[in-house]
Amino acid sequence: MKIWYDACTGKHVRYGVAIAKRLRAHGHEVIVTTRKHPDTLPVANFLNEKIVVVGKYDPKSLLSRLKAGVHRQLLFCRIFGNSPPDIAISHSSVDQTRVAFGLGIPIINTIDTIYAEAVNRLTLPLADYVVASKAIPKKTLRTYNVKGEIIGFDGVDEVAWIRDFKSSVKYDFKRPLIIVREVEEKAVYARKKFSLISIAKKLTNLGEVIYLSRYSRKEIKGLIVPEGFVDSASLAAQADLFVGVGGTITREAALQGTPAIVVNILQKQHVNDYLAKKGFPIFRADPSEVFSLAEKIIGKKWDVSALLNELENPVDIIERLIKRELRL
Repeated sequence: MKIWYDACTGKHVRYGVAIAKRLRAHGHEVIVTTRKHPDTLPVANFLNEKIVVVGKYDPKSLLSRLKAGVHRQLLFCRIFGNSPPDIAISHSSVDQTRVAFGLGIPIINTIDTIYAEAVNRLTLPLADYVVASKAIPKKTLRTYNVKGEIIGFDGVDEVAWIRDFKSSVKYDFKRPLIIVREVEEKAVYARKKFSLISIAKKLTNLGEVIYLSRYSRKEIKGLIVPEGFVDSASLAAQADLFVGVGGTITREAALQGTPAIVVNILQKQHVNDYLAKKGFPIFRADPSEVFSLAEKIIGKKWDVSALLNELENPVDIIERLIKRELRL
């Protein structure tokens, strides 16, 4: 089959490459597209994935987002209009989903950010299959008017690339090493502005703090702000503590036994709570509680290898859906 994966962020690139490797091993042709974004191309280059850049991410305003999205859709029509793929897969790419639906291409959408209301409203109703962790209640997904089949799996998205992950990069930072990930303030769902810089600076009393910014690489006094690409999965494995608001690196850390603190900013943390209940080192805290919690858990490593092996890999689910489509 000819399969199209569209990756909108660095996480999506990791996910898409994991899916592409599996499907290519079974003889399928997989085309991976992305948009110009601070994370996508560096991750693709790091993973040695030949990726097709289509359009860009322009979050300056709602209008700039809309224009960039419409432009990407038109470009996709030029690329795939006369030779459409057999199936479209993405982590709920608005642009891909709209074009695939318009061209009558079966759609597989994965999802773990249930709070991304705008994206979910524009993608989930058009998907033929919605693949999501069992941590997310199906009734919650159905609030987005899902018409297709909802397929739950007993795991999280990050298992797709962390289960067999072996760090190929050794970072030479002082210990204890603390990672703080900047809040994604330019996402549509980030209605309230919140900064982790003050928390990061306070954490310097416990160790070396690496502040992973999203768009700006400006120096911040007291913090290390990497100028270039950092492999988050490798860094998380080597760290003594991670602090963020519950995104991808939170789970990359916890799945490798590094304690991760989720600052209570975003609601509906189904996936993180699910991993915590299974015994992975994810801890939630209000902003005022982060430092005291960090003092207690920094430097402790959890042996989660057995727990990780028990989790289901979403790539297995997607592979089965491809086989189902082949029989139709």
